[in-house]
Amino acid sequence: MLSNTFHFLINILFTLFGIALILRAWTYAIRLHPFNPWSQAVLRVTDWLVQPIRRIVSPGNRVDWPSLLACWLTALAYLWLTWLLLTGGLPPIQSMAPSLVAALVTMLRWTFNVVLWVTLIQAILSWVNPMAPVMPVLTTLTAPLLDPIRRYMPHLGGLDLSPLVLLIIAQVAMVFLQQLAFSLFGV
Repeated sequence: MLSNTFHFLINILFTLFGIALILRAWTYAIRLHPFNPWSQAVLRVTDWLVQPIRRIVSPGNRVDWPSLLACWLTALAYLWLTWLLLTGGLPPIQSMAPSLVAALVTMLRWTFNVVLWVTLIQAILSWVNPMAPVMPVLTTLTAPLLDPIRRYMPHLGGLDLSPLVLLIIAQVAMVFLQQLAFSLFGV
């Protein structure tokens, strides 16, 4: 029971930190202003890991490679710690190569988790309080994902079902990727 509690806590902590790293890379890609209070929060939470990596790996034009590398390392640490908690020992040497791929899959799962939550929060706020201060940030984050879906969705007047479609896609992808990550690593 104690190992299940630790696993739950580790899952929450690593997932939240991984999500913060994904958000950092996402805000870099869409050029969200770094002095935005939401961007500042993400930067402050993740700077301790990203800044040392930034000295070795430089960011690209649209891709924040240091943040993505930090996220991958976080996912790798999460998988190894999960293995340690569930089995009581370190992973065998033959599991190291699959764990590198499983960490990438875990990153993708966290990315879809971010998509799910940002879309859900934006959809709820659009009904409850469309003038909320965070709405421009959420709209900026979700527009690149929702616009292609809107092109293929039938026009239903004022009803926009594209967030629902994106939520379903994200949820299905998360379930598939979680199964894939743990099957690759053998946990």
